[in-house]
Amino acid sequence: MRLIDTFPTNKIGDLEYRVGRVFPFGATVTDGGVNFSIFSKDAQGCTLLLYHHGCAEPFVEIPFPEEFRIGNVYTMMVFGINIETTEYGYRFDGRFEPEKGYRFDQAKVLLDPYAKSISGRSVWGREPDRNSDFQHRGQLIREDYDWEGDKPLEIPQRDLVIYEMHVRSFTQHSSSGVRYKGTFAGIIEKIPYLKELGVNCIELMPVFEFDEFEHAREVNGRKLVNYWGYSTVGFFAPKAGYAVSAPYGMEADELKNMIRQLHKNGIEVILDVVFNHTAEGNENGPYISFRGIDNRTYYLLTPEGYYYNFSGCGNTMNCNHPVVRNFVLDCLRYWVSAYHVDGFRFDLASIMSRDEDGTPMMDPPLLDLIAHDAVLGRSILIAEAWDAGGLYQVGSFPSWKRWSEWNGKYRDCVRRFIKGDAGCAPELYERIGGSEDLYRGRSANASVNFITCHDGFTLYDLVSYNEKHNEDNGEDNRDGTNDNDSWNCGAEGETRDPEINALRFRQMKNMLTILLTSRGLPMLLSGDEFANTQFGNNNAYCQDNEISWLNWNGRTRHPELFDYVRRLIAFRKAHPVLRRSRFDFGYNATGYPELSFHGTKPWELDRSAPTLTFAYLYAEDHEKYNTEKDCFIYTAVNAHWEPHTFELPVIPAGMQWHLAFDSSGFSEEAGQEPVNRRQDAVELGARSSVVLVAY
Repeated sequence: MRLIDTFPTNKIGDLEYRVGRVFPFGATVTDGGVNFSIFSKDAQGCTLLLYHHGCAEPFVEIPFPEEFRIGNVYTMMVFGINIETTEYGYRFDGRFEPEKGYRFDQAKVLLDPYAKSISGRSVWGREPDRNSDFQHRGQLIREDYDWEGDKPLEIPQRDLVIYEMHVRSFTQHSSSGVRYKGTFAGIIEKIPYLKELGVNCIELMPVFEFDEFEHAREVNGRKLVNYWGYSTVGFFAPKAGYAVSAPYGMEADELKNMIRQLHKNGIEVILDVVFNHTAEGNENGPYISFRGIDNRTYYLLTPEGYYYNFSGCGNTMNCNHPVVRNFVLDCLRYWVSAYHVDGFRFDLASIMSRDEDGTPMMDPPLLDLIAHDAVLGRSILIAEAWDAGGLYQVGSFPSWKRWSEWNGKYRDCVRRFIKGDAGCAPELYERIGGSEDLYRGRSANASVNFITCHDGFTLYDLVSYNEKHNEDNGEDNRDGTNDNDSWNCGAEGETRDPEINALRFRQMKNMLTILLTSRGLPMLLSGDEFANTQFGNNNAYCQDNEISWLNWNGRTRHPELFDYVRRLIAFRKAHPVLRRSRFDFGYNATGYPELSFHGTKPWELDRSAPTLTFAYLYAEDHEKYNTEKDCFIYTAVNAHWEPHTFELPVIPAGMQWHLAFDSSGFSEEAGQEPVNRRQDAVELGARSSVVLVAY
């Protein structure tokens, strides 16, 4: 039986159509036809254009009759479309008065903001048709993927070890050994590696459709592109160039298959999402979608009609406008329901707390809605709690006890201390304990702890360069931050000096040791576990080459570092006391405080005084944490350039101290640690750290 609202009422050529359904927005395959629905408040008319795949001109243009507009939504159901071979776009008619915010241009063909698949960049790096005025076209997909019972994993947040990666960089290098380099399928081939390392959550840099040719240029014979993808073209569509199957229209299924395979292996997937701006740039930028559909709704505009630029990328999305709020929520819900993603990291998330005039809000409605949304109720929400307009909210980001934050203060404090800044010690105690000073009333889960991320030096470069070396970016080394808190250990860049190289690896291990024995959620940058380098480039946003690609030969050259990281992760998993998220450090059933800080003598530490030597002790109560027996974890850190001896705390009779990690060159599997040579003290060489475990 056919429903009355699926009978066509109009005809154009071989196609029949009728008024459509308002929801959902976008193009939805249904009832023998395709339902098109799109919002525009200020438009005076809308036309649907249908193209045969790859053709320059549409095979039909269908103006929306006035009765097909419901409120501010144009909606139409079209019958007889070949789903597999059709692309679509829109023209909008209206006022062109930029000084008032109106930028309608009926000559422009525009992309549907809700398009689930976008053609035009289906093969990474293939030159686009520069003469086309419709570079990014919506495609139709069926939502019929067989998930075989999969769902988001919902691993307790305190148990996560996050691994940030770029889809293409992860496997593009010839040394990766995968068949489908630089793709979602290539990540599937590396799942055994991820499991061996021990991470249980990957955070993917942007996978929403973007244009790698945006601002493309040639510098010194090298093609520079928009490599990172923090400039979204389509928020509902996966980056087709990351899918080996995209030329066959299967990029959505390839990404879903990657997520399903990762879930089967106990690994969650977080997407890095960019709702702060779009690829349309400022008033000189291209028409792609929002600018020509409803400019005044989607963007923050000055009274003169120019674009506020709190993103540093030309425009700022009007995130707290009701329509834009719904757009963001629709997008997030779609990725959770249709792609089973486990959570999101929000780029420059502080922009999402700004009002329509750019003023920061105390209780931003968008952040509130995301925090309390029914579909997103179990999703991980991580904010980059700052923006390019000077708003810095680490520790004060509106959270409703749902949002976590990239803890930039953790990164800066650890870097400075390990480099030799004794004044950072008092703050570092707070960071190791989960940053209660920042997240009081919340939990340590609010703190995503990291030393490095995509934006800045890799861990190896952090200990190998005093200065950034971004000359290959073609901006006279002006781009990228100058405040890196790095130290080259005695030589700039690569060196054959064995003492300098030994110190560099010791320093990396020192930072990794603190990271993985701190409370909060640890995040690693992919490749840091085998000393990957970007040759001193701390802003490789444009480098689609060996600067950005992970060189997997490092896995062979530096097996000791890889094993050190792998064993640290396993050690963290083996000891739930390290992952506790609550801020109650009082005495437990062991008779000791659950977390305490010490100097070179037990229980003697002025927590307000500068120092380069300290230790911290976890007391793990076996009944509380459901482990086999009580144990104590003692981490000693010597950031001084001279050796120091640390007296060990007295432990209950029958227990012995075992050596788990020594950044000077030792690590052991959890549970197999050898008895320490001395039971009363441990000797630390210059700039080193150790982890002892007593049981």
